[in-house]
Amino acid sequence: MALSLDQIRTTAQRVAASHGLDVVEVEYVGAAKDRTLRIFIEKNAEVRARLVAPAESAATPEAAQEAHAHPIHREHLSGITHDDCQDFSRDFGTVLDVEELVPGDDYTLEVSSPGLDRKLHGLSDFRRFSGSLVKLQTFEPVAGNRHWQGRLTQVSDRAITLDLSALKQKGKSKKVNQETAEIEISNVEKANLIPEI
Repeated sequence: MALSLDQIRTTAQRVAASHGLDVVEVEYVGAAKDRTLRIFIEKNAEVRARLVAPAESAATPEAAQEAHAHPIHREHLSGITHDDCQDFSRDFGTVLDVEELVPGDDYTLEVSSPGLDRKLHGLSDFRRFSGSLVKLQTFEPVAGNRHWQGRLTQVSDRAITLDLSALKQKGKSKKVNQETAEIEISNVEKANLIPEI
């Protein structure tokens, strides 16, 4: 039986939904005797919104001032706890074994949050994290560069715009006095959030 990541993702999402979670990413890596199935999960949008509510309605003026001085956008919180990972892993591991979705018995199941430097996948993630600092790599160079860092300021159906003044650019070829870069979404090879703490 061949491994189907699409089938695993669908099954993982079904199990995650029963826990108020969403599947962010599924990876299957490693050599034949050292394979790992990684599932990255987060609280679903409704639960993430409730996580931020206490900070937004702080009990004291000092706490409210602190919350506004260091705002955390609710979309940046995965809200995942160790218990969430443990519960999902137990239930999903059982389904994997019963439905035999991973051929053979020699693999490790890892479940975790996507982290503060989470990967961004496609238009929906770019829209969700608009306003965030990102770093990305393109398939083809844009203005002579493949590596970009900046604040994601605009997202259209086909392209994103980065404010390059938000971060110091690396590399000598980026000395061009460019304040923004427009990059087609189809040209983005990989993209990650840059944590703002």
